[in-house]
Amino acid sequence: MEKTILIGAIMPRNSETESAEYLNELKFLTHTAGGSVINVFIQNLHSVNSKTFLGKGKIYEIAAYVKEQKIDTAIFDDELTPSQQKNLENILNCKIVDRTNLILSIFAQRATTAIAKIQVELAQLQYFLPRLTNLWTHLSKQKGGIGMRGPGEKEIETDRRIIRQQISILKKKLEKIDKQMTTQRKGRDRLIRVSLVGYTNAGKSTIMNYLSKSNVLAEDKLFATLDTTVRKVVIKNLPFLISDTVGFIRKLPTQLVKAFKSTLDEVFESDLLIHVIDVSNPNFEKHIDSVTKTLQEINCNNKYQIMVFNKIDNYNYIKKDADDLTPIKRENLSLEYWKETWMSRSDCKTIFISCKKNINTENFKELLYEKVKLIQKEKYPYNNFLFDL
Repeated sequence: MEKTILIGAIMPRNSETESAEYLNELKFLTHTAGGSVINVFIQNLHSVNSKTFLGKGKIYEIAAYVKEQKIDTAIFDDELTPSQQKNLENILNCKIVDRTNLILSIFAQRATTAIAKIQVELAQLQYFLPRLTNLWTHLSKQKGGIGMRGPGEKEIETDRRIIRQQISILKKKLEKIDKQMTTQRKGRDRLIRVSLVGYTNAGKSTIMNYLSKSNVLAEDKLFATLDTTVRKVVIKNLPFLISDTVGFIRKLPTQLVKAFKSTLDEVFESDLLIHVIDVSNPNFEKHIDSVTKTLQEINCNNKYQIMVFNKIDNYNYIKKDADDLTPIKRENLSLEYWKETWMSRSDCKTIFISCKKNINTENFKELLYEKVKLIQKEKYPYNNFLFDL
């Protein structure tokens, strides 16, 4: 495993707690990509240094540590400009990877089907194009590893013109795939379409397997699912289609949102979204905000939704005694508190389950059935006789 360090900045808009949470997520991303985190460096900043991201004093402190510990890779929790990346590589004398490149690297590892590989390669090429000079400096020192998978290994693409030609070819391939997938979706117009959406590793694939009795890959890893998987589900007398989609994440690279258009179109054309949330994650409220923001970007925020708070078996909180005067904080709020909070919402149906432990899943199926039946009646009123059988 590559020896890595993580580097983040605490900006005025973020608290130390939030920055620590972001770096914990970055650590999970690094482990998913195959790196071993040796240390974490954080600096309070009023503004980002245009040349080195962090202040020069902090950067040279990190450089000494990199040299002493023989660190392979320094991973930053924000996207770096090409000039920042080049300057940092010269000072730290190791491979520099930013958050966007790290996520692209994980997608490159996860891509198995032809369409996923095309989508990831396109996103990588768009990211690497303005960084070509710096990229080949990387390759002269070390090939492979985090941030260096995919198009970075093809020497034929060292010329910018060839890179642009390849981007054009990939875009045309995706346009053709878009047309094919649109045709496939038209053939399914008679059935209500449901999409599972949510933050990565929230348990979407587990729910997919439960509802469709299928065997979609479900792992406790980020971005275990890249390809959209569609299955037919029948609850009582009601058939509908359900799709499992790529997980969202904070600061999801713009290149990926654009490249995965054909995958996200499945969400756009769905009649109902099942927003899956890992309620056991301390940051689940921020995850909800990230997913909501991404849905807004692809114009899907006004669709019917069911919010499924999953993994209630893993929810932990500190139970307060009757005479305990400790102030109530986020860390010691009970699950019952959250149920009251979210269940009081009138604009969106919510339910708390553990799909893995089969807790409250029958009520979830009943809620899903009622919602799909309502949409079916609205969309295809001439088929309402089916519900009277």
